Amino acid sequence: EAYLTISKWDGYCSTPLLKLNKLSKELNLNKIYYKDESKRFSLKSFKALGGAYAVDKVTKGNKDITVSTATAGNHGRSVAWGAKRLGIKCKIFISEYVSDARGKAMQDLGADVVKVKGNYENSLIECIKQSAENSWQIVQDVAWKDYILVPTLTMAGYSVMMKEIVDQIDNEEITHIYLQAGVGGMAGAMVAGAARYLNNIPKMIVIEPDSAACVMESIKTGKIEKVN
Repeated sequence: EAYLTISKWDGYCSTPLLKLNKLSKELNLNKIYYKDESKRFSLKSFKALGGAYAVDKVTKGNKDITVSTATAGNHGRSVAWGAKRLGIKCKIFISEYVSDARGKAMQDLGADVVKVKGNYENSLIECIKQSAENSWQIVQDVAWKDYILVPTLTMAGYSVMMKEIVDQIDNEEITHIYLQAGVGGMAGAMVAGAARYLNNIPKMIVIEPDSAACVMESIKTGKIEKVN
């Protein structure tokens, strides 16, 4: 459903799947591909698909809705673009540590950007608080108790990347897929996309910073963990 919806948007086209021939030769590997999401809707963001798709689905054509989110930049850019595409208002909450350039990129898409003292979690708390007070629709890429549908829609948007990849490699077998994990949504979506679209199950390698290894700790304990 995500692919059928997104592929009809103005400006949609599959992003390039680049062959890294020099690196393949250096590492003595057959082929290494890189999915270049910087070309997606001119957003220069590897999360361009998810937030915009979730905005599309939750608003259901209602122009009076205001969407909101907390972000470090990539997800918020997608939400802001999705809101602009539909002509609705958008509130973005960012930590004081997020660069001015990232904030401006979202402002340039028509979003009202609010800088919050403290880290990402503080910006999320403020987003939830103000959204409850003003009846805004939160479009977040991370789930919590009783907030599952919107992150699932966001992940469905990301899975479009895997559909494109399968078409671009003409059903060639993929052996390994390397993915980035922040909150884990994009990585989870690509695992789901691989299960949905690939004929084989490749090794999936998820990479996250050791200073914020929430996915690794959550896997170890079997429940959602925070890393301070």
